[in-house]
Amino acid sequence: MNLRRAISILFIFAILSACTPPMNTLTPEPTFVPTPVPTTEPTPTPAPKEFRIIGYVAHWDIVERIQFDYLTHINYAFLIPEADGTFADMPNLWKLKKIVSEAHAANVKVLISVGGWGYDKEFEAMAASPETRAVFVEGHTRFVHDYDLDGADIDWEYPGPGADSAQNFTALMQELDAVLEPKGKLLTAAVAALGEHGEGILAEVFDLVDYINVMAYDASGSDHSPYSYALDALDYWAGRGLPPEKTVLGVPFYSRPGEAPYQKIVTEFPEAAYVDEFDYNGSRVYYNGIPTIQKKTQLALERASGIMIWALAHDTVDATSLLHAIYQAASGN
Repeated sequence: MNLRRAISILFIFAILSACTPPMNTLTPEPTFVPTPVPTTEPTPTPAPKEFRIIGYVAHWDIVERIQFDYLTHINYAFLIPEADGTFADMPNLWKLKKIVSEAHAANVKVLISVGGWGYDKEFEAMAASPETRAVFVEGHTRFVHDYDLDGADIDWEYPGPGADSAQNFTALMQELDAVLEPKGKLLTAAVAALGEHGEGILAEVFDLVDYINVMAYDASGSDHSPYSYALDALDYWAGRGLPPEKTVLGVPFYSRPGEAPYQKIVTEFPEAAYVDEFDYNGSRVYYNGIPTIQKKTQLALERASGIMIWALAHDTVDATSLLHAIYQAASGN
């Protein structure tokens, strides 16, 4: 091989070597990892439970003062029972019709409340006989139908803890439920907060009602309806087996002693809206101001299914409204 040819071969080899990268410097191809595909649908967030805000309205109240937007239910009081199973004539039935019309337009249910304080003898006599119970149930059902009501609230204060009275109350509720439930109507009861008067409500009633309104006020002693009494009342009924979803905590819109309406106290002394006791007309009165009402509402959100109010007419309709305070606490505003 001559020198010229040898130089040419070496030149070509050098060019080829420069164009070929070393084997140990090659970058490997990236590995493709597919994103896993879910095999099940995501779990939906549970809807919040219904929280009831129930206000009692009496036949003497002013319809225009009812704040329907803050309520879920109205109990119209009272249809008065007679010993023979009939009912006394109710005044101002035009007002009931007006309330039902405006309430339904606001998606608020209206129940007729039967009884109230002072009619224990009439309830006892009526409920003791199957015949008079039948008259009561038939007349009550007709009243619910005639006035386009959403159900019945039985306010017997109070069935006795003895066997006859408690069993008669249970029988009455069974017979009402048998008629109202198939028609899609509600059946509720107002009961004592705790103690002997509560013993007249047997556990069998819990399955018959949609819910029970616990009247956690008028406690013995001077303080009427403290937060501690609400706790005791909820403990008592939970201990009896009443489930939280059927428990409604009652709160007062009036004071003790003297039953001065919250509205009257606060109109004269606006600062009284934020405390639970006040010197009024020369004496110390006890009630629930805005902070305690909101604290009780939070308690009901945790351990019950609503708040019941006696009575709406005792409230203000301005920034100091207890009903508005309940609504704010219940809705988280």
